[in-house]
Amino acid sequence: MSDAVRAVILGIIEGVTEFLPVSSTGHLLLAERFFGLGEGAFWDSFTILIQLGAILAIVALYFFKLWRVLIGMFSGDTYARRFVIGVLVAFLPAVVVGLIAGKYIKGMLFNPWVVCFTLIVGGAILLWVDQIDLKPREHEATRFPLLMYLWIGIAQCLAMIPGVSRSGATIVSAMLLGADKRAAAEFSFFLAIPTMVGAFAYDFYKSRAEMTMDHIGIIAIGFVVSFITAMIVVKTFLQYVTRHGFVLFAWWRVIVGTLGLVALALGR
Repeated sequence: MSDAVRAVILGIIEGVTEFLPVSSTGHLLLAERFFGLGEGAFWDSFTILIQLGAILAIVALYFFKLWRVLIGMFSGDTYARRFVIGVLVAFLPAVVVGLIAGKYIKGMLFNPWVVCFTLIVGGAILLWVDQIDLKPREHEATRFPLLMYLWIGIAQCLAMIPGVSRSGATIVSAMLLGADKRAAAEFSFFLAIPTMVGAFAYDFYKSRAEMTMDHIGIIAIGFVVSFITAMIVVKTFLQYVTRHGFVLFAWWRVIVGTLGLVALALGR
């Protein structure tokens, strides 16, 4: 398989799974383990670097809302300033945990067994959340209480375990704290911007000396594919989850995790 084809496939996986509660990291690790996609140091960096394409999809889709927040922040809009502070508050726990335990987590937990188990457990949690009778109090992602932003940020740290899902952890925690499905999903998208831009910048800085023009071309392919795919997925996901909930994604997690465990048990 050529590197360009591999980049397209990984870009699709990233774009499809990044904002769905199914774990993009988990799916990428399983794609590497069972299909030989993304093996090697460059491809480890590749899967992080193309996340920027998915993030730019969020910026494009929510450009006007983000622009109003930016303008409001400098023009005295109290709600805009509080929202920016809220995003930073939610982002901070991931920075602290990443600096303290990031290497340990990656060294000990990044394996397909962990991914498969967490996919199944996460699926069960999504099914449970779909069944309980929540009473949403918050309907606008930019106006959550500051303490709520902090708790969502703490929940996001669970997604450092591969298979948990960053979007899943933040959406579920926001809903349990009183947000409706749409507001919870939208804040998950907004929180992804600093979180994934930070991961992109850090990994690009670490691997900058190893980058060649061929590498940059392959990354560009994955970047564009993840951007286009994420644009389609985000618009569809918001409409779908508002009407139908998380059952489809929950069972997808359970099926993929179970098949993965069977394959691992058989020595595949």
